[in-house]
Amino acid sequence: MDRESLDMLEASLRKTMLSKSGPDLDAALTELGWADMLAAVPELAVPLYFRLLGETGSHSSILVDVVLHATGNSIGDTVELPLPYAGNTWVIWDRISAESIDPTLGGLPLRREEEGYPIRVAEARVAVGWWLVGAARAMLGLARRHALDRVQFGTPIASFQAVRHRLAETLVAIEGAEATLTLPGADNPDLTALLAKAAAGKAALTAAKNCQQVLGGIGFTAEHDLHRHVERVLVLDGLLGSSRELTRRAGAGLRARGSVPRLAQL
Repeated sequence: MDRESLDMLEASLRKTMLSKSGPDLDAALTELGWADMLAAVPELAVPLYFRLLGETGSHSSILVDVVLHATGNSIGDTVELPLPYAGNTWVIWDRISAESIDPTLGGLPLRREEEGYPIRVAEARVAVGWWLVGAARAMLGLARRHALDRVQFGTPIASFQAVRHRLAETLVAIEGAEATLTLPGADNPDLTALLAKAAAGKAALTAAKNCQQVLGGIGFTAEHDLHRHVERVLVLDGLLGSSRELTRRAGAGLRARGSVPRLAQL
């Protein structure tokens, strides 16, 4: 797919995600060829679709399709998929009904379960990582616009060094997470995905903290969009392992191994 076609697809997806969410968005993405693109070019489909989910603040059950595809099952199956959440607990991603959604899980169609089942999570971690990066970029965009519009002492607060440093730190964290997510993982797919998810979670949490500071009091209000992204980020960071948990796990594994594999050719 050439650059022009990708740009047209991205514009169409963004418009769709801004107008739909949940089951309605699932149906719309199916019509737009999500399943075919995931099967043919997952390296393009996953970053594009999940980044846009984060940027638009919408939600869809296509994470289920990523896991199904990774385990060799048919995309689009109607299932309840168990996914590891924070610590040793599990959640069920419910594609069928929203009646049992746990409101503490960021508005996503999830509910807690006492027990889960082992599944392949490397591909899902990469997908959630892109979702986190998209949400981080959305928060950065909100903070940047506020900094340009808000005037203090006769000048936009974007000219203040403290504000600029927070926005710059956020951008660096996001760019670093994207670089980690695009690392080739053929040799160490599980470790690469684990570190990418950890970097994306850390970047999103950094964005939430810094953008809240830049927005000040308005960022705490229910009328502002920031809190929706923050709630989503807190849930997605915990899904499939939080950034803190995955970092500890990676460190423990590397210590036990006694060596560090090459993840990128620099």
